[in-house]
Amino acid sequence: MNMAQIESTLQDIFNEPLKEGEQRKLVFWVDKDEEFTEEIGQLALPNVKVQRLSNRNSFYIKHLLEEEDPTSFYLIYTHLELGVEDNWLADTVLYSKTFFADRISLILNELQMDLSLRKIIKKHERFFNNKERFRKFQSFAIESYSEETIELAIMSVLCNVKTPDFEAVLKEVLMDTLDENENQPLSQLKRFFDIDIFWQYVAKYYGYVRETKTLKTLFIHLTVTAFTHSISDEYLTSVKDFIAVRNKANALVFIDHWMHHKTDGVVFDQYAEMVEPEIKLSSILRDIPIDEFKQADTFPYIDKVIIIYIANNLMEKLEDYEEYTKLIKLRRVKHYYEKYASIYEALYYTVKMHEFYKAHQQGISQGPAIDLYKAYRDEYYVMDTYYRKFYVAYDEESNHELVKKLKELVEYLYTNWFIGELSSHWSQSVKSEMVEEWSLPGVPSQQNFYSSAVAPHVRKGDRVFVIVSDAMRYEVGLELMDLLNFETTGICEMQPMLGVVPSVTKLGMAALLPHRNLDFDENGRVLVDGKDSAGLENRKKIIESYVEDSLAIHFQEMLAMNKAGRRETFKGKHVVYIYHDTIDAMGDKASTEIYTFNAVETALNQLKSLVKMIRDDLSGTNIYVTSDHGFLYQRDALEDSDKINNEVLSAVEVKRRYVLSKEKREISGQLGINLSSIVDNGDRLTAYVPNGTIRNRMQGTGVNFVHGGASLQEVVVPLVVYKNKRAGQKGSYALQKVDIKLTSSTRKITNSIFNLNFFQTEKVEDKMIPRTVVICIEDIDGTVLSNEETIIGDRTFDNPGDRIFKLQFVLKSISYDRNKTYYLLVKDLETGVVTEKIPFSINLGIVSDFDF
Repeated sequence: MNMAQIESTLQDIFNEPLKEGEQRKLVFWVDKDEEFTEEIGQLALPNVKVQRLSNRNSFYIKHLLEEEDPTSFYLIYTHLELGVEDNWLADTVLYSKTFFADRISLILNELQMDLSLRKIIKKHERFFNNKERFRKFQSFAIESYSEETIELAIMSVLCNVKTPDFEAVLKEVLMDTLDENENQPLSQLKRFFDIDIFWQYVAKYYGYVRETKTLKTLFIHLTVTAFTHSISDEYLTSVKDFIAVRNKANALVFIDHWMHHKTDGVVFDQYAEMVEPEIKLSSILRDIPIDEFKQADTFPYIDKVIIIYIANNLMEKLEDYEEYTKLIKLRRVKHYYEKYASIYEALYYTVKMHEFYKAHQQGISQGPAIDLYKAYRDEYYVMDTYYRKFYVAYDEESNHELVKKLKELVEYLYTNWFIGELSSHWSQSVKSEMVEEWSLPGVPSQQNFYSSAVAPHVRKGDRVFVIVSDAMRYEVGLELMDLLNFETTGICEMQPMLGVVPSVTKLGMAALLPHRNLDFDENGRVLVDGKDSAGLENRKKIIESYVEDSLAIHFQEMLAMNKAGRRETFKGKHVVYIYHDTIDAMGDKASTEIYTFNAVETALNQLKSLVKMIRDDLSGTNIYVTSDHGFLYQRDALEDSDKINNEVLSAVEVKRRYVLSKEKREISGQLGINLSSIVDNGDRLTAYVPNGTIRNRMQGTGVNFVHGGASLQEVVVPLVVYKNKRAGQKGSYALQKVDIKLTSSTRKITNSIFNLNFFQTEKVEDKMIPRTVVICIEDIDGTVLSNEETIIGDRTFDNPGDRIFKLQFVLKSISYDRNKTYYLLVKDLETGVVTEKIPFSINLGIVSDFDF
């Protein structure tokens, strides 16, 4: 350090404002090696007097400073040790500042460290011999230095951690690589720190004590120790050498924080999968009951075992379906659920189908057509939903052997049992009750839709929007209704209709239009009041003939417009028909019918957005979403027995699921439905539809997705009635998430492992929607001190006791101040908003190291 630097540093010291009670600045410059004895006379410090202190003049200097000149600024230069007891100036030194000109002293001075820390700074001098490292160290702004805070800060700088925190340091080291020879943070610690000190901290915080230390065995140590939180040590004797004797809690919290980090968790997952064969996890879990590790969350293999357990039990016809459902729902909040989400979904819907089968072991009931219609409307439809949802999940994991096995179970239950029985019984009821008049008592008919639903709005001068989604069957409409109820403030309800036969687009679309009569011409075209109804332009003309200010438009054209364009296009229109065809466009082609159920998922999102667009951009309040027909779809290839030869003569039209004919006679395996109650036709056309779900034998492919027949899946047509209600309007219900509240009365934590109970205050229904929260313990600075637990508050039970959640938390093994306040935070996962912040005190006594 040259004299210019020294002079500048000293000048800065003397220029500092006087502290309270301080009348002047006295600085003792200690130069033990007498390096600057000649240069001391060259100092130019304005208003500062310079004196030399030796072992001969200490009394004089004392008298000068205390008696002769008690007001001037002084620099006292000396080579003496000022801390000795017989020093005349010992008391003066105490209220003065001591200055050293060597590098270590300057570091101490700049960081405002106590001289007692000189040794620790000297030990790590190499670290401080770099301006950037020094700047980062200084930026931590540590209030009180100690050997530990200095070491933590150095390690944090070298590992590029934002704040001095050993948990973050260790994670940064492990994140890089588990190969010590390639690990960059570890290399930095070796070059500019003391790697042994690093390992001492690992031992201190995480109980990792081994003669030969490696990052790989450290990671195994941490994960296995964390694993013991969810599974008893008695099952882990084969890996006991990897289990910490002390500070187990720190290992759990460390692993929990890492695995749940949005980005860093990816690396953890890779490491955890690597560990599984190393510790022979499959052998460990082989003979342990599921209940013993169902809460465990450390390794992905745990989820594999649970999935296989449920699947095997289903295949072995073990009927504990409620347990399987609870187990799957329990895993939803676990770390690896997302990795296996599609398999879990496939498994869940397989379980639900088995549950339905068990509830109807006596078989699908027979009876009057109206009873079967109502049973399907109120209950049976769920099998169509389960089957559809299973295949949405299946298609994500179709090469997985386990889901292929589940597929066999699903096809047996749905195709062989449910569809077979339901369609057979329904066909019998139709044959005995509905072939001469296609109607059901108390059930609206599709062809009366306009007159009963739309026309009253027209008469009152209201605007009305009708969305017609081609092939949206009843169970899909119900899901749309739920989505709209859960995501909008409007009121949404279902009013199903009996669809026309044959259940085809040309007749179903025509039936939904305003009309006085429907008819078929000799070529099978559907006429509305004598006009061709095929295509958008013809439908538009028909609607305009009834309501001048009307519009028919395809949804894609509407989506392509901007907000201003939509407002201009729909301005002054009182009746608007919007045509949507995502499902039928996919299902009706042989090359794409396999994607039918995926198209349903897309359609639901589109229809939801369409309703919101009408509501928000066009101020629409009266919205109807309906369909021209439903559909039948099965994934497995049809057997030859699923097809029937056509025996109808004088056919006007022949399709997979129907034949139109002027001929009227009994045909084996076919229902001959008189169309007089649907169309006004002089030829008295009959629609011949195969019994059940049978297809007419025809050339060509594309037989899995069909419609045109009279099955419940084809003719129960959804009508979703959406009435937009703005906030504050009469009858409006604002969307509201359920609350998750702490019910445990204690506000004092006395053990590092503790349980807390939480309550979902309302059941999920209508406008009361689910809420997912993350819960943990934090200090006043926001540092997370525990593991984080998740609650998915989506329970629909009436009984409050079924909406209670019991969670277990583990605190880090650190010192807690019983006089400080800590907080339990409940945070909404979607919004990040803290819904509850509850103060707690923590008093763990002296046993925190022995918490397991």
